[in-house]
Amino acid sequence: MAFFTLLAFSSLGHSEDTKKASPDEMVEKIHWLGQSTIKIHADDQIIYFDPYQIKKPDKADIVLITHKHYDHFSPADISRITYENTVLIAPEDCIQDLDKVRRSRVIPLEPGMKTTVKGILIEAVPAYNIVKTKYHPKGNKWMGYVLTLDGVRIYHAGDTERVPEMKNFTCDIAMLPLGQTYTMSGAKEAADAALDVQARIAIPIHYGLYEGKAEDAAEFQNILKGKIKVIIKKQE
Repeated sequence: MAFFTLLAFSSLGHSEDTKKASPDEMVEKIHWLGQSTIKIHADDQIIYFDPYQIKKPDKADIVLITHKHYDHFSPADISRITYENTVLIAPEDCIQDLDKVRRSRVIPLEPGMKTTVKGILIEAVPAYNIVKTKYHPKGNKWMGYVLTLDGVRIYHAGDTERVPEMKNFTCDIAMLPLGQTYTMSGAKEAADAALDVQARIAIPIHYGLYEGKAEDAAEFQNILKGKIKVIIKKQE
């Protein structure tokens, strides 16, 4: 297993991306595949977050895992989209299970760490429960991610409630969970989180499979009307 240990920062591939795109341009390249699975196809890069129930094989350049729960960390699904040039980024407690995945490079991260992979700056940020602590304890060091891609900061929150650390960073596009059982308490809390990170565009995720429904996404959009542009992605 090729393994990279990071203290705070590592670099893999060419220099950090200096291209510029608008958030509206970038959001068109973001595809919601259900639950928290996101695919971004920007220029010649294919990036996945939390691949789960993948319908067809693909060749991802970067795969990011937020935490160890089966609907976010699925070695079988990861195997369907990885090849010899894929870089996998995951919490430390997922690393041993990645022996089941065909890959060439693995980078373990934890909140507060950064790495640059194939010209993309990747920042790990905290993701945890404050109220429903048995599901996502802060001590597990599970994560959301902020990617800087073509000059646009894209935040995937992972499974989290609205946590104080969200006021410590900003983004252009925020992808936030709506589920009431394991993540946010409802659309209002997710909307407040979008405001905390000063998103220009927000995309609701993590609803419609095990918890949450389309009406929650519509409520999320209505709460943020006139404050933040909300795009409800159709599941692909």
